[in-house]
Amino acid sequence: MIPDAPYVSSISQRPTVSGSLPDGTVVSSNSARYHRAHSGDTSGWQLLSGRLPGTVRHDTGSTMNAVFAHLPVMLEQITDVFSDMNDGVFLDATLGGAGHSTAILTAHPHVSLLGIDQDDMALDSAEQVLAAAGCSGRVALRRARFDAAALIAAKEGISALSGALFDLGVSSPQFDVAERGFSYRFDAPLDMRMDRTQALSADVIVNTYDEDALTSMLRRNADERHAYRIAKAIIAARPIHSTVRLSDVVSSAIPAPARRRGGHPAKRTFQAIRIEVNAELEILPGALRNVISLLAPGARLAVLSYHSGEDRIVKSVMRSAETGDCDCPPNLPCGCGAVRSVVRVRAPRDASRAELAQNPRSSSARLRVVEKIQIESQN
Repeated sequence: MIPDAPYVSSISQRPTVSGSLPDGTVVSSNSARYHRAHSGDTSGWQLLSGRLPGTVRHDTGSTMNAVFAHLPVMLEQITDVFSDMNDGVFLDATLGGAGHSTAILTAHPHVSLLGIDQDDMALDSAEQVLAAAGCSGRVALRRARFDAAALIAAKEGISALSGALFDLGVSSPQFDVAERGFSYRFDAPLDMRMDRTQALSADVIVNTYDEDALTSMLRRNADERHAYRIAKAIIAARPIHSTVRLSDVVSSAIPAPARRRGGHPAKRTFQAIRIEVNAELEILPGALRNVISLLAPGARLAVLSYHSGEDRIVKSVMRSAETGDCDCPPNLPCGCGAVRSVVRVRAPRDASRAELAQNPRSSSARLRVVEKIQIESQN
């Protein structure tokens, strides 16, 4: 069980546990990895548990004073996945507003939560939500990227997990708070950082990546067909410092017929930049593999993804865990010495029609689940 900890009133006052998060490397401004560096207190993990005051406040702007809250995607399916979970520690590697975790802890009074998120707004609100549900005494929250989950679990002395969840992508409140710069719906400074202390922002990418780096990023992160045209238009229009200006530049670069179909013409570009800022695809495979290795027999990992790039990675990692990347012919003994995590991979699920009507964000969600059975060596 994860022990309780004293309540600490603000992010800046919370004690930092020694350790370091996986960081990228500062490289050439011509590289698509330019300035993948972190600053401030992201080098540590911060304990956020215990009793909360009545209202969470933020100091960065009036629209950011609201509580970080949103409707959890596929909540019924997620709670069903963990309906027969054993007692122990549940990992929520992308805590957000704690909607999924609150439901799971409420249903399982002898399960503790290790919750991770790099967004200080999310952690503040999750702390409040969990406290209101009476779960504070069995909650430990850490401010970190989800690829630090296994390392944090080890520091906590957690050798096995009873269940784990990754809800990928951006939460609705991050889109809806204009100052965060995630959305083309609001005129705001280009930002898109989930961890607001890191160096790399959307502004850096838009104004420093060269044509090749921008084109590659748009294709890699969003399958953007017009990546080259958009990259050229961005460079020609520099400097670009606002979301609306970027949206206009991207829209003008896309041929008129394409602008009339498939949603907002800047949607894929904003998605690609957000993924680049937060290294979302880059850190996902290793994070999933590490958490699968921590699952106790019978434990399940559930992953919610929201676009094809994420889903391809999730599917690949789960299948790799199932087969150990064995290339031997089926129905014959393994001769390559592959070591596999014997798991059951469930068929993917999408949101129900009822949820689609209530929560449009669930329209792109895909749920994949893997269950650990045992570890064995194939000779």
